[in-house]
Amino acid sequence: MPILSRRRQGVGLLGWFVVCFVAAGIGAVASVNAATFYARLAQPTWAPPAAAFGPVWTTLYALMAIAAWLVWRRAGFRNARGALMLFLIQLAINALWSWLFFVWHLGAAAFVGTLALWGLIAATLVAFWRVSRPAGALLLPYLAWVSLATALTWHVWQANPQLLG
Repeated sequence: MPILSRRRQGVGLLGWFVVCFVAAGIGAVASVNAATFYARLAQPTWAPPAAAFGPVWTTLYALMAIAAWLVWRRAGFRNARGALMLFLIQLAINALWSWLFFVWHLGAAAFVGTLALWGLIAATLVAFWRVSRPAGALLLPYLAWVSLATALTWHVWQANPQLLG
């Protein structure tokens, strides 16, 4: 376990927050008109309201940043390279999803993206758990939300072939 100064730990935490919220920003750019597009879609009764997505995703990105930081702090990037690379890959897929769905209106690709994202999150969770149980646990709400998002993406895509063909 590397011994890091408090300053280095703080810089590391800030760095993981920046990484996560840059990914969030990339997704947010694609989501500028998401509320309008989302309102046009036939949705299941169990779909969350559009207003819920911002606060939920903000919380999830913060939890992801803390989880990555815990792994980095415990093992360092070199020793946790596999786990942290999985994390970065899933973060990129996460950012891509908003473009697939809200900008390019590709329902099938967005659904496949959620399946890939779910698998990558699950793999990251296991890899993080092996380094730091709290880090793995912090990814559980993210996995749960993406489980809901996967079901929602499937349903919305199937119900709206004219808009998500």
